[in-house]
Amino acid sequence: MANEQLRRKLGNHHPAFGCWIDLFSPMATEIIAQAGNDCLMIDLEHGPGSVLDAIAQMQAARAYGPKIFVRVSHNSYAEIKRVLDAGADGVMIPSVSSASEAKAAVEAALYAPRGKRGVASTIVRGADYGVRATEYLENFNDEIMIICQIEDAEGVEKAAEIATTDGVDMIFIGPSDLSADLGYPGQTDHPVVMAAIAKVEKAVKQAGKLLGAIPTPKRQAAVLYDDGYDMVLDGGDIGFLVKGARVKADELRSILGR
Repeated sequence: MANEQLRRKLGNHHPAFGCWIDLFSPMATEIIAQAGNDCLMIDLEHGPGSVLDAIAQMQAARAYGPKIFVRVSHNSYAEIKRVLDAGADGVMIPSVSSASEAKAAVEAALYAPRGKRGVASTIVRGADYGVRATEYLENFNDEIMIICQIEDAEGVEKAAEIATTDGVDMIFIGPSDLSADLGYPGQTDHPVVMAAIAKVEKAVKQAGKLLGAIPTPKRQAAVLYDDGYDMVLDGGDIGFLVKGARVKADELRSILGR
């Protein structure tokens, strides 16, 4: 991928770092964006928010300039179109297990002639409610990030054909679901799981596509970057709040001797 295109899709920093947005609290998202994350992943798969809630997070983060990606709940033409209309810089599709599924995601995300996304550039937030309608249509296909997650054994076996699907920019490995599908739930660093991940990594790099993941206990962010990952999502708003609250409570209990 050319450097200029990479910059438009991933942002000014490469490799990039970011985190998950699951609380759907605009104030929390604003604080996280202010901290300097390169990107944020708004999670509509496991988080409780709606597309309207996702827009509130985008608005909260906008002043600080991170790339804003959204993970949809499933590979749905309607849902992919809606989050992109809402102004997301990219979309993550979970559990992509074949080239046909990857192709369907690309077609939902891109405008013709490369895709089949419906055109409403005169009103959608992504085009500043029509103010940038012409520019948006001309540039969107070259600027949007399409991320396919590989999270099961079938996806591992078909990683090469998924990665080489025209329009797919990044493969994001989901170690938790993958370990469960392979029969080792919760064991993201099990040798069988690691072998499957290595197979995906090889296929993605051979295809010349970007590679993303979350850290695992034995493979933290520094290792992932050393291994050539282009984006690491390390933690999220819920985890940050839980950790901070518990650390402070433990500190005060210790002071009081209880």
